[in-house]
Amino acid sequence: MSDAPTARTIDPDEISGRDRYQLLTSLVVPRPIGWISTWGVNDEPNLAPFSYFNALASTPMLVGVSIGHRSSGPKDTLVNIRDRRAFCVNIVTEPFLNAMNSTSADVAPGIDEFGLAGLEPVPCKRVSAPFVHGCPAVMECELQQEVSLGDAPNTLMIGRVVVLHLDPSLEAVAGTSAIDPEALRPVGRLWGASYATLGTVISVPRPE
Repeated sequence: MSDAPTARTIDPDEISGRDRYQLLTSLVVPRPIGWISTWGVNDEPNLAPFSYFNALASTPMLVGVSIGHRSSGPKDTLVNIRDRRAFCVNIVTEPFLNAMNSTSADVAPGIDEFGLAGLEPVPCKRVSAPFVHGCPAVMECELQQEVSLGDAPNTLMIGRVVVLHLDPSLEAVAGTSAIDPEALRPVGRLWGASYATLGTVISVPRPE
């Protein structure tokens, strides 16, 4: 008979919203960061990171970002995507970690997060959105679908990638179109103020 301690069993409906958030964001890790850039009213640039973000499909190429709502109403990013039906995903890499963190500040509507972080917005080629100058990997996205998440104070925005911008330094893995992770050096979100860098890349072939 095992002497191992009994695992805790938690019913998410019986704990506080804060506890649910802390458990979820500390267990589902590391999470990709959707560094989302949009145009606001009067073409004001907006930039904010979201870690409820991921790839959804490759054909067509779809990505999704779940955007939380403030108590006062929807966030600027959500308002802007609805208005322009477009956004950009800037891939957060190690050199951009501090700049990305600067854009996570809870500022008043209309504040230029590009300026706060010392970044330059560049107009997209295909969609009505800007992207971060110098970011090595960018996806221009058209809004494909907006999905209500029921009782959750979040809205899932699904974007169709119509253009990718890749820096020449991002070499592909030999014989593929896949970007070498050692060249990309992405950053992942953990819980709270913690982030994960790439560390050692381990390759495990799939069984035949």
